Amino acid sequence: MRRAFDRREFGVEFAWNELTGAVGDSVTVLPIVVTVAVLTELSLTVMLVWFGVFQIVWGLYYGVPISIEPMKALAALVIAGSITTGELLLAGLILGAALLVLGGTGSLSRLGRYIGNPVVRAIQFGVALVLLETGLRLGAADFRLAGLAAVVALAFIAVGYRNLGAFAVLLVGGVVAALQTGLPAPTLPPVPAGFVQFDTLSLTTGTIEAALGQFAMTVGNAALAASILLGDYFDRTISPDELSMSMGVMNLAAVPFGALPMCHGSGGIAGKYAFGARTAGANVILGVAYIAVALLAVGMVTAYPTAVLGVILALVALQLGWTSLRQTDSIFFVVAVGVLGLVVNLAAAFLVGVVLSLGRRRLSGGAIP
Repeated sequence: MRRAFDRREFGVEFAWNELTGAVGDSVTVLPIVVTVAVLTELSLTVMLVWFGVFQIVWGLYYGVPISIEPMKALAALVIAGSITTGELLLAGLILGAALLVLGGTGSLSRLGRYIGNPVVRAIQFGVALVLLETGLRLGAADFRLAGLAAVVALAFIAVGYRNLGAFAVLLVGGVVAALQTGLPAPTLPPVPAGFVQFDTLSLTTGTIEAALGQFAMTVGNAALAASILLGDYFDRTISPDELSMSMGVMNLAAVPFGALPMCHGSGGIAGKYAFGARTAGANVILGVAYIAVALLAVGMVTAYPTAVLGVILALVALQLGWTSLRQTDSIFFVVAVGVLGLVVNLAAAFLVGVVLSLGRRRLSGGAIP
């Protein structure tokens, strides 16, 4: 029988498996964060510091190797230029407030039943298509460098390290940037004078559309699926509503200071577990590492080759797309709604997907909660 969650019962170990487990969560986080830093006004230093802080905070709070990931739908849209940085930040704040309220009232678990797994997977597939399109466009900036990065990725995949492919390509880009700029000197992150990011916020149709598209992924992947995995892997019952509240807290606390909107995620939890993490020690290790990188990596960001970023995004997109198709038995539905998200927008795809999903269940005689 699964144990009820008790914060008094947790261990923090710093064995080798916790270090490798930390790597398992970073392989999708770092490529996206670096890409956002290169293509938007957000600071890599500030983003990594907040990721580091909340890796440590929520790891110790929940007592398990929980993940802290970018909100991928929002990240994909700002990377593609579909929304501005101001729209990204405001969407993150809106989602933070909504998640805090839904979790605090115990409503998120019930809401997830209406949305349904096929809709969540469809939005994931749509995000994958947006990332893939952007990655191909960026890769076209330098075919030779993109080709080199692709060969490195394929080499890792060929020897059985598929999950490390994007991370290896990220390092290749870092080497190229270092050759152009030299090794960066340590620097302290800028300290914002109050809520300085509020002057960039923008409430537009794009803000609402982006928030709706991300909401579907957050409910399904970062709350419901994450809660299930934490029970399966670590024998702990942490409810989706608890996870919703912690996501709300960290976004309301960090986004005004220029953090990339963050969430928990089943992919990062699975990555940590697959690479050996069994305690919150992996979170402490990764949090300290993020902060250390934040103090060293700022000078290299502007020189980071966009063609390499394109390959990284393509790899992340293919992994996300494959995951969305592998974890559903409604492939036609997922593909159709996902393509709608690419052609129109993710919010429209989300709303259409929910309506179609509820209609399918009603016609098939399935219960609608």
